[in-house]
Amino acid sequence: MSVIPDDLVELGRVVSAYGVRGWVKIQPYAVDGDTLLTAKRWWLKTPVSPAHGGGAGVSASYIPFTVQQAKWHSGTVVALFKGFDDRNQSEPLKAHTVWVSRADFPAADEEEFYWVDLIDCLLYGEDEGGQSAFLGRVVQVLDNGAHAVLEVEQGNVDEAQHFTPVLSAKGKRQTILVPFVKECVHTVDLAAKRLDSNWPVGF
Repeated sequence: MSVIPDDLVELGRVVSAYGVRGWVKIQPYAVDGDTLLTAKRWWLKTPVSPAHGGGAGVSASYIPFTVQQAKWHSGTVVALFKGFDDRNQSEPLKAHTVWVSRADFPAADEEEFYWVDLIDCLLYGEDEGGQSAFLGRVVQVLDNGAHAVLEVEQGNVDEAQHFTPVLSAKGKRQTILVPFVKECVHTVDLAAKRLDSNWPVGF
């Protein structure tokens, strides 16, 4: 039995079979879709109906597949798994989510970052005096078509780097959107999970 990696990242979802020779069609998420073209091992997670819920045993629903071929096709990724040669094999995989180990991601180019690595980073901006000031924690990376945008949950951080969210009067978490461009976020330290920017506090 294959050991399920503890660093799996969800990259897409199987939308249908493709053709009659066992290929599958995947709708990749905006996050790091190109990794699907290079990773040779995918893990497909079986869909769980609301009636059954998640709970214990969820890890057993990850099934490993060896990828023989994968390529872009009209905004989707089509792939052929080892041992597949018939549509009847690929059709049951519809609605499965596609996961890849973070260790299998190709090395990012200089000044480029995988969005998944930005999640949970602490973002610092500048106060009125130009001094570094904590803004919040990155909870999601969005794509507005021109560049990436960080969705940052506002809060406080202590000396041990423990984050505490700041809630609204109604008890809801509050977020801000910050462009992830060099002109704004000038320093990225993934090892320290820290981003430094010139984004003004309170903007």
